[in-house]
Amino acid sequence: MSDKPHSTMPHYVAEDDYDPNADRQILDRADLDAPTWVLVWRRLRRHRLGVFCGLFLVLIYLMLPFMEIIAPYDPNQINEDGIYAPPQGLYLYHQDEYIGLHTYATATEYDPLTGLIKSVADHETPIPVEVLSNCGTGEHLAGLIPTSFKLICPPEEAGNLYLLGSDRLGRDVLSRILHGARLSMTIGLIGVTVSFVIGLVLGGMAGYFGGWIDATVQRLIEIFRSLPELPIWLALSAAVPVHWNSLAVFAMISVILGLLDWPGLARAVRSKFLALREEDYVRAAELMGAKPSRIIRAHMMPNFMSHLIASASLSIPAMILGETALSFLGFGIRSPSVSWGLMLNDALKANLGALELYPWILTPMIPVILVVLAFSFLGDALRDALDPYS
Repeated sequence: MSDKPHSTMPHYVAEDDYDPNADRQILDRADLDAPTWVLVWRRLRRHRLGVFCGLFLVLIYLMLPFMEIIAPYDPNQINEDGIYAPPQGLYLYHQDEYIGLHTYATATEYDPLTGLIKSVADHETPIPVEVLSNCGTGEHLAGLIPTSFKLICPPEEAGNLYLLGSDRLGRDVLSRILHGARLSMTIGLIGVTVSFVIGLVLGGMAGYFGGWIDATVQRLIEIFRSLPELPIWLALSAAVPVHWNSLAVFAMISVILGLLDWPGLARAVRSKFLALREEDYVRAAELMGAKPSRIIRAHMMPNFMSHLIASASLSIPAMILGETALSFLGFGIRSPSVSWGLMLNDALKANLGALELYPWILTPMIPVILVVLAFSFLGDALRDALDPYS
């Protein structure tokens, strides 16, 4: 042994008294010991575009039951004197003087110099517009509760109020867009619900049980994925009887869209369940005598829920575009119901010259684009936020 003294490491002594609860306070910090939903919300807040899109979509869905109040006109109200009326504006000042909310009558005139038809507004005579008044006529809120209350009351005697113009039958484009949102936005939710029920059941059974059940589901998925989607949509939509009412056609179109969208989800669920069924907690539940339905529902499905929510938000815009395409081609929603695709189909019936002169009849493309983009951005944000530990 060496006779040299052992070298010691330098150390420091804190001047403050020792606090035995200091470590406990650190461990009890909310940001270190927060529930999963808190971590998800914190991560989602960082995606500002996704949060904005989510609020935008929530606002639209909250407005759907109250479209009879928000829309100025009935969506199918025809005005023979207002065919292809140009968009009008709302104003508060007339000749630099505040007179309240008003608009001006517009008319189309032929310009002999250019050979084009242009809209001209009569800025000499303001037309007052009432707000929050009982001026409706025989409408029912959500189709059930009679109401005459309107957010904006169009002038009846002095003129019309077409904020986005009118179509080839003199129907208000804004009112039809608002009422069309009810079908176009709802059909996405119903279609996704149908596809998710089928995908979860078949994909879960294939992934958990395996064997011949897995082989059967896999072959069924391959058959459905090999079918051309758009022609099948058209064929099934054309098979809907003509004498069915609008509600039955709407329900059938929703089911058709859902029936052809489940294979992708079923394959994702199957691959996830193949890995989860080997986990220790699943084996423990099996040894304790839990039924397969309980194991899938209570133990395996919660671990896959984040992917399901993100997939749903990304599948809804595909459903909306599917309904728009079917209605645009004349195989979807039928009159007197209103949807964005049906409005585009009406615009298609006009010739190219009319589209050039009256471009506002293509306005329904704008809400379709905005809603699809909003769902896409929200889906990306949810996909990142629902995995807070990555």
